[in-house]
Amino acid sequence: MPSLGASCCAASWSADPLVQERRIDNPVDRPEVAAEVAAVALEVGPDPAPDPAPDPGLVAALRSAGCVFAEEEALLLSAAADDPDQLARMLARRVTGEPLEQVVGWAEFCGIRLDIAPGVFVPRRRTERLVETARSVLVELERPAVVVDLCCGTGAIGVAAVEDVPGVELHAADIDPVAVACARRNVTIGHVHRGDLYDALPGDLRGRVDILLVNAPYVPTAEIELMPREARLHERQVALDGGADGLGVHRRVAVGAPEWLAEGGTLLMETSRHQASRTATCCNEAGLHAQVLGPDEQGAVVVRAISGQRPSSGRMTR
Repeated sequence: MPSLGASCCAASWSADPLVQERRIDNPVDRPEVAAEVAAVALEVGPDPAPDPAPDPGLVAALRSAGCVFAEEEALLLSAAADDPDQLARMLARRVTGEPLEQVVGWAEFCGIRLDIAPGVFVPRRRTERLVETARSVLVELERPAVVVDLCCGTGAIGVAAVEDVPGVELHAADIDPVAVACARRNVTIGHVHRGDLYDALPGDLRGRVDILLVNAPYVPTAEIELMPREARLHERQVALDGGADGLGVHRRVAVGAPEWLAEGGTLLMETSRHQASRTATCCNEAGLHAQVLGPDEQGAVVVRAISGQRPSSGRMTR
């Protein structure tokens, strides 16, 4: 069954792993197909059986829209719908390209189920590398940590990073009010703030942050049109657009980080393999000491930058 933190449909577009992360093939934008799908939707309803077989009509409608995992998606849609009318509406949304996670109202990330709303950035599986790196840093600390999830979206990264870690003071922040509303439902132990990067954070965090987690937008503006419909049409541009070279937000994060990080504090920032060296340079120029971690088998790349001391040298892969 597909993870709701990863793509459930397939396509090809850019060679960059970032752009490949969200995929959809043959999205339904033809009126005759949409009409056929709507007709099918009116005939199907959720199966109350504990382990139901997917409705054949529902599967056919999803498959005609290009959904590779049509059977699994049919089960998820049926489970999420309260009645046949709601299922019809959800199916209509899905076959026109809306991400499955937004349609059913939740996403899975690092084994955690998270609320999500239409328009909000869907957590990607590749970002689990950022969480794994954060957890390894948390293990090294000998005191309760202060963790900040900047550009938090649903709050997925911060929630997953500190899960089962006692004594953590977690803060999450985003500029998008809809994302902030989602994060406030997901961050049950911690604080969620709304605002532009560091402007959102309480002043008393200055110089106290042990781990600064950042999955800021890093798609170059001109490449957004290459993204699949489910991303470029159904996720807010503020969560995708990294400026002309994709590094606009990364530069701002790097410049502000030394003021907020504790001595020896760590900035962890997701990037792409094509941008990694430049993201690291931004951090070094801001007075941090950066290294590139990755890419791993999923193409995930993380820049780790430390305040006040040098990390171990070299490039860690896998």
